[in-house]
Amino acid sequence: MWRRLLPSDPHDERVARSVLQLTAIILLLRPFEVWWLAPFALGAAIVCLVVERVRQAPLTWVLLAALAFGRLAALWPLADNHHYLLAYWCLAIALALGGRSPAATLATSGRWLLAAAFALAVLWKGVLSPDYTDGRFFRVTLLTDGRFTDASMVFGGLTPEQMRQNQAFLAPLPDGAELLHPPPFVEPPRLRLFASVATWGGLALEGLLAVLWMIPSHGRIRLASHAALLVFCVTTYALAPVAGFGWLIATLGLAQCRRQQRVLGGAYIAVFVLILLYSEIPWTAVLVEWTGR
Repeated sequence: MWRRLLPSDPHDERVARSVLQLTAIILLLRPFEVWWLAPFALGAAIVCLVVERVRQAPLTWVLLAALAFGRLAALWPLADNHHYLLAYWCLAIALALGGRSPAATLATSGRWLLAAAFALAVLWKGVLSPDYTDGRFFRVTLLTDGRFTDASMVFGGLTPEQMRQNQAFLAPLPDGAELLHPPPFVEPPRLRLFASVATWGGLALEGLLAVLWMIPSHGRIRLASHAALLVFCVTTYALAPVAGFGWLIATLGLAQCRRQQRVLGGAYIAVFVLILLYSEIPWTAVLVEWTGR
């Protein structure tokens, strides 16, 4: 029992060091919101990064999975979607490291996690959320969520004054209240097009990814799966303010790479770094300044 929780035989096929290190980095970049869990998660993640035997020990990931599921319980029902994915991923790592073929087992688990994540996203958006498929979600979110303000002006053709007017128009009022002189609402064709592309382009790409990752294949289909996943990460997280989800998706993709696929593995690591830059550099705000809006 205890032997299975210790590092596997060094002659066994090991999980790629980069997969485990990136997972630990995710834990460091987005610490747990629950103060009494955070020190344990941060401490374990730091040791994972610097000590190989700890990083390869199933017991380490059993602990991290327990902490991740503890966060879900503490934040219930308000935990973000990627918090669930992180908990499942840490558990998958623990189970894989305790088996005879860790890398192959983790690759299979990661593939099914990717397929399930995208399939459930399509189910929720395309079937269970009519306000998504009719375009309302992005048409409203692009105007009311401050994280999309600059992108809406750059790609939607709004001026700062029009953005302020639209936000005032959409501001919630007490029940039964109406503005005596409501501000004008401006929705340029470019903004409608931007919302439509975000809605249907994202849904189509997620549907494609769900199908591709469900197929247990290699060769061209698997390369197509990787290409689609990389495109998804590069485009989606340029605007979507959920870097934690993007890092996880990139790490799950990296776990599918064989050791000889160094270029593909490097592409996933580069995308991981790119998503970090997206989250730290306000590039849409810079574009707003450059375009004089």
